Amino acid sequence: MKTSLRTGKLTGLLLILVAAVVAALAAPSFMAMRRPDALHPGAGVTQTTQLSAYFPALAGTPGDTPVYILNGAAPGGCMLVLGGTHGDESAGYLTAVILLEQAKVEAGRLIVIPRANASGFTHNVPQEGHPQRFAVSTPRGPRTFTFGARVTNPVHQWPDPQVYTHAASGQTLSGIETRNLNRAYPGRPNGTLTERIAFGITELIRREKVDLAIDLHEAAPEYPVVNTIVAHERASDLAALVNMNLQAMGVAIGMEASPKNLHGLSHREWGDGTPALAVLMEATHPAMGRLRGRTSAELVTVGKDKYYVLASERHRLSAPFSETGWPLDVRVGRHLAGVCEFARSLGEIAPDKKTVLSGLPEYQAVVKQGVGAFLN
Repeated sequence: MKTSLRTGKLTGLLLILVAAVVAALAAPSFMAMRRPDALHPGAGVTQTTQLSAYFPALAGTPGDTPVYILNGAAPGGCMLVLGGTHGDESAGYLTAVILLEQAKVEAGRLIVIPRANASGFTHNVPQEGHPQRFAVSTPRGPRTFTFGARVTNPVHQWPDPQVYTHAASGQTLSGIETRNLNRAYPGRPNGTLTERIAFGITELIRREKVDLAIDLHEAAPEYPVVNTIVAHERASDLAALVNMNLQAMGVAIGMEASPKNLHGLSHREWGDGTPALAVLMEATHPAMGRLRGRTSAELVTVGKDKYYVLASERHRLSAPFSETGWPLDVRVGRHLAGVCEFARSLGEIAPDKKTVLSGLPEYQAVVKQGVGAFLN
């Protein structure tokens, strides 16, 4: 009996030692995700601040994030573009990076937040086999970016309730949605970290008198609302014009009305609670879906997956999926074309609210030359 107990204790100590060694070896890799990617603002950026400038309670928290402002010499409107609401939706993030690194504003103002939920970029979903980073080829060599998670890091906000109740509406959702920024608007100043981030972004929209706010996203090929503009009813005329113009330039895209009974989303709460015209754009990202094979960095950038090709052949998807897949270059090109077309079309409908952008590549240039050709 004593021998058995002694053996059990030794086994237990050995397992603890092995676990400690594995944790020590893995820790540097996980801690590295807390270092934000190096971004290189272009000449068009006239001011860099933090989200905490609009909501000071975020200062020093994992929810604070850089805000880049590009002011034009001529008067006009104010446009906000969000990337990184979800840290694993890479096209929205990279589109925002191209905007801050390449765009110039001739009239009006452009505000860019590339990592809307900065906490979501400090972790990923290892149970899904997600990569921590992916690389983009540039003329000067590869440049790496973080592949984060859909929700706020549980280290920064825990525990999740069994049921998440949206404070402003009483709507109930799964408990994990309490860490989803795009279910937290308009936010609360004394709420969870995710709600405080949402409150800070909503305050920015109000204080900067944003005329047009665009939230950039990606979705799985099987998701019903994909390759689509989702527009608040006050933005529907503008979105319809943009939709028509994008299709004329070869960008196949749909349009959906923002559901009035689904609360917490950017396009609903910004449109209801601020003067801004609110829209969200979805691109097709195979790494987001449930039918994919291995979730590698290559899947994020090249966007090819044989299982989605089979699913498409069996008409199981909402977006077409061929052998060419959905590369990051195409997804970023779609988002960038949409942002540019929204700016141009708003100026056409309401000249006093125009934001005139320059220095940005057209859709076909991004597709042919690749995202890396337009990174500093």
